[in-house]
Amino acid sequence: MPLLSAIILGVIQGFAELFPFSSLGLLVILPHVVALQVPTQGSRYLPFLVALHAGTALALLLLFRREWIRIVRGWFLWLKGQHTVDGKLAWLLIWGTIPTGLVGVIFKHFLERLFAQPLLAAIFLVVNGLLMFLGDKWYQSQKQHRVRLAHLSVPDAIKIGLFQILALIPGLSRSGATITGGVRQGLSFEDSAHFSFLLATPIILAASVLELPKLHGGLHGLFIPSLIGGILAGMTAWLSAKFLLRYFRVHNLAQLAAVSVAVGILGIILIG
Repeated sequence: MPLLSAIILGVIQGFAELFPFSSLGLLVILPHVVALQVPTQGSRYLPFLVALHAGTALALLLLFRREWIRIVRGWFLWLKGQHTVDGKLAWLLIWGTIPTGLVGVIFKHFLERLFAQPLLAAIFLVVNGLLMFLGDKWYQSQKQHRVRLAHLSVPDAIKIGLFQILALIPGLSRSGATITGGVRQGLSFEDSAHFSFLLATPIILAASVLELPKLHGGLHGLFIPSLIGGILAGMTAWLSAKFLLRYFRVHNLAQLAAVSVAVGILGIILIG
């Protein structure tokens, strides 16, 4: 894979993983509409995509490092019988991660085949936007019943985790789905985005542990491109996360939903 392709895809991944435009969807569509030399066959492309996601996860881990330290410490204290807010958040993240982890492992080979279907990814980008429009409607209907992240329950976290499963399909955004899921459970957009970014970290790191060893020794010639792409994905993700945490203090999903629908329609036109 040419380094230029890895650079372009790395920047797109870091941007679209946190902005709710489905990084997987864009990374599946882009090689089919522009002249990027990438191994688009799922079994070969997946380790490269996971490397880009690993860069994103490491950026999120560093960005929220102080909070993650508190969360891990709180979890161990909880096991010792000291129930703290940070310990509760640790359990919420664990329960929110389990649904996606189980589905990802069970349906891994089926999901890999979706990476070779750019038209399907473009269609799901449209669906992704419509889902976020639905999230806006839920937010408006629940304005009088907002809850803070600290008051989220385990069943609420599991329900948000079920929304995260959608992101296993290229075209459906992880952040868009989980932010929508958080709003559905009564969180504000800001708290939903915060929980979404925390929730993304363990599942992406887990996928990295499973897939990155396939790059050992330059398998498929992807090791160096994956390393460079992953670094750029991390840098872009850091900037995207900081921007979006401010953005959702005063904005909703409507504008981002419209962009997702527009990009999906454009993809359908170009691929078709």
